[in-house]
Amino acid sequence: MAGRIPQQFIDELITRVDIVELINARVPLRKVGRNYTARCPFHDEKTPSFSVNPDKQFYHCFGCGASGTALGFLMDYDHLGFIDAVRDLASSVGMQMPQALDAKSDAGAPAINQSKDLYALLEQAASFYKRQLREHTQAPRAIEYLKGRGLSGDISRDFDIGYAPPGWDNLLRAFNAQANPALQAQLTEAGLVIEKGEKDRGGRSQHPASGGTRASLHSGYYDRFRDRIMFPIRDARGRVMGFGGRVLSADELPKYLNSPETPVFHKGRELYGLYEARKAVRQLDRLLVVEGYMDTVALAQFGIRYGVATLGTAITRDHLEKIFRLVPEVVFCFDGDRAGREAAWRAVQNALPLIQEGRQARFMFLPDGEDPDTLIRKEGQAGFEARIENSVPLSTFFYNQLTKQVDTLSMDGRARLVELVRPLLSNVPEGVFRHMMLERLAEITRRDVAVVAQEVTGRPITARRPDHHLGRRRSAAVAHAAGRSLVRVAIEILLYQPALAQQVDDPQALAKLDVAGADLLVELLELLRARPHLNTAALLEHWRDTQEGKYLAKLAQWQPEVPAGVEAELQGALRRLAEQYHQQRMENLLHTERLDGLDDLEKAELRRLLSSNAAKKTAE
Repeated sequence: MAGRIPQQFIDELITRVDIVELINARVPLRKVGRNYTARCPFHDEKTPSFSVNPDKQFYHCFGCGASGTALGFLMDYDHLGFIDAVRDLASSVGMQMPQALDAKSDAGAPAINQSKDLYALLEQAASFYKRQLREHTQAPRAIEYLKGRGLSGDISRDFDIGYAPPGWDNLLRAFNAQANPALQAQLTEAGLVIEKGEKDRGGRSQHPASGGTRASLHSGYYDRFRDRIMFPIRDARGRVMGFGGRVLSADELPKYLNSPETPVFHKGRELYGLYEARKAVRQLDRLLVVEGYMDTVALAQFGIRYGVATLGTAITRDHLEKIFRLVPEVVFCFDGDRAGREAAWRAVQNALPLIQEGRQARFMFLPDGEDPDTLIRKEGQAGFEARIENSVPLSTFFYNQLTKQVDTLSMDGRARLVELVRPLLSNVPEGVFRHMMLERLAEITRRDVAVVAQEVTGRPITARRPDHHLGRRRSAAVAHAAGRSLVRVAIEILLYQPALAQQVDDPQALAKLDVAGADLLVELLELLRARPHLNTAALLEHWRDTQEGKYLAKLAQWQPEVPAGVEAELQGALRRLAEQYHQQRMENLLHTERLDGLDDLEKAELRRLLSSNAAKKTAE
């Protein structure tokens, strides 16, 4: 089983989907030989290295290493969870989602219908807040506030900005939930209302139209958001998953209030404005990360449509992984004070493990007393974007921060710098960026780069020069062929042409072979013999989110030099594996004979093996 979806359903789905059609609808493909190619959608590149194989129903990028099935592509490209990706694929080929779900599935995953209900409630709430901005008696206060911040009606419409009016039960009454405990519970789970006794960080509305005291409410629940400008937070599909609410008066606290964690909303993973940025800019090449909702909207008002905001949290690795799947460059916008630089340093620590060729992170620090909202009003789009272009590269900020902590003029200070750098650079992937960071460290510490590299990473530095993708593929193919074990050969061929498994009479004959990967080979053979219709992509989905799955995805990239010879190569590999087992068994029986003796059956087996081995040597 995969998640809550029966594996049989996944098998059928993957065999029905055409990965070429799926990807081509999002990334234009060009046919080259048997495969299709494009510039990789997961990293920035000038030469196409992204390949889609229609036979295997599998994609692979020779530049960044991204690979997977149609389901995996949809999850990564459209930023969907597993169940949502399955639902979208199923809908595209006319399959109905199964009603009976696996009882052994992850209890932490939201049920399909439950999530759907929460999204529906949140969308209705967004519509309610938008109506209140037009119709409520207190709406003029909210409109005046937005106008005072310089926001136009068009930009408010683009971001679906709304208004939660004063009062304890406006939303509850709009949903007719006062006497409906089940609906009240759903609204609570969606983060829209609060049950009495739950900690309320939303502050109490002080406006005269607040509608009475909390104690006067007949319901055991009350609205979470009251007298606030409302910013819907959307996922990659445009569904509302939560809200941010901002007070109208600077006297009320907290200034911003976010939805709590819910089954559909996790603020440490999400970015406000990301959906709107992708909708406004056809081909994003950069994201600017700011701190507030109003900053994001104000930037968009002035033509910078690639701004996004964290949801009251520091930049996390989840944020950065999501960003780098979309764009090659991220610019962090922070206050120039101590707190801003500390936040920037946390961003550096999370970004370092993700920086590789084609990815770039930069830091833009604001003048004292300014935020993106105020600064862009003073300088306009051109002035603000000039600041972005002059932002500080991650490498520069990294060494500027660390060299402030040591005396680089002294030997002890330079030695201390190496110690500060060591745990940070050891997390950076091998490649040009790490090479250059080590070279810079060598310059600062006045030492040989090879020695510094050995001390920091535990390995001597190796020069890497950019080459063409074709050259990298050929080099990889040579190294690959030199290190292929028999088990690996057999698995690669089965992934390349799954139908060949039907020619293997008895997979269990290999089950006792003491060779790495033999158990996976046997499992693969038995699965294919039981379900001969499975293609390569369906096989990979059987091992999704496992170490074996990562290994199989790597082997699925293999292509034979002579396709017509794979059947004979598979038979040869299986024959030699059988011979290995016979040799292992013979040696084990001889060892047992010396220690404990053999019974009659074991003696007869040993005689057969010795006779077969002697005949083989004579034939050779």
